[in-house]
Amino acid sequence: MNPLSQPSQLSTPDPSGVEFGRSADGLSVGRIGDLVFAMVPARDGQYFLASAWRLSRPLADLKRDDFYSHHGSVADEAAFRERMVEQAEHSDELRALARQSARMNCSTPWGSSQGATVYADGIVSHTTAGHGGFKLSATRNAAVHPMLQAGGGWYEEDAAWAIVALAFPDLFTRYERKCADKTVRDAWPDAWEAIHGRALAPGESYERGRQAFMREHSGDWIVIAALRSDHHPGMTEVIATIGGKRDERAEERRFLVPSCDYAVGRFGFVIDETKHAAYDGPSSFAYWRQRAA
Repeated sequence: MNPLSQPSQLSTPDPSGVEFGRSADGLSVGRIGDLVFAMVPARDGQYFLASAWRLSRPLADLKRDDFYSHHGSVADEAAFRERMVEQAEHSDELRALARQSARMNCSTPWGSSQGATVYADGIVSHTTAGHGGFKLSATRNAAVHPMLQAGGGWYEEDAAWAIVALAFPDLFTRYERKCADKTVRDAWPDAWEAIHGRALAPGESYERGRQAFMREHSGDWIVIAALRSDHHPGMTEVIATIGGKRDERAEERRFLVPSCDYAVGRFGFVIDETKHAAYDGPSSFAYWRQRAA
């Protein structure tokens, strides 16, 4: 049975501390302290994780519109429950770490600091109006692996934060360490391999996977731009270059691909010249029309 088609039911406590239940419109939901999470249906039978803060109503009274934050995909009910237990553990570990909030009048590479969290002496996370990241003291920064070390001790919050977690694991929760390990594998595989003393397979690292894909398709036409054709209903007009190169010297060709077939993979869409016709007719790309004028 699809878990989202089951009727609403009373919430049930879990040994992990999570309160599991079903929302008024049939979503799987879980409450952890002030946070409530929901498994929300997406396209093609997929789901994503959404959350809301300080919803005090019973889980059975909540609806999809109550949830606003997005936390990526979740495979199924079992994965949702596993993620909730992991989140509960993360919350418990955060309380034990007792990070301290502070106000610091300083500039960062992303603007003036509007708030700071002290992880330990010499390790501070700053937030600004639009971004944020860590500042490590010179002594702390010296402990970062040379292949990952930022000269000024600044590590932005999107990816480089993982370098700080890798260097100082005792200051992060198990969930944060898991995310950090994946981030470093994906973005800095050479450094990860040097630290751990083994090679990463393509499936273990986004960057290693991308490199393998580019080697395999170095002589193929790879799409660099695409849009639905205004001139050929049901078709997608694409611009492709050999190896997916994006520079002024790269030869560009256009192809027509059935829109139902155009599904971009993790690293790009490869033209199959036995199926996808080269195209030299009227273009839906303003850039191409201007170039041809």
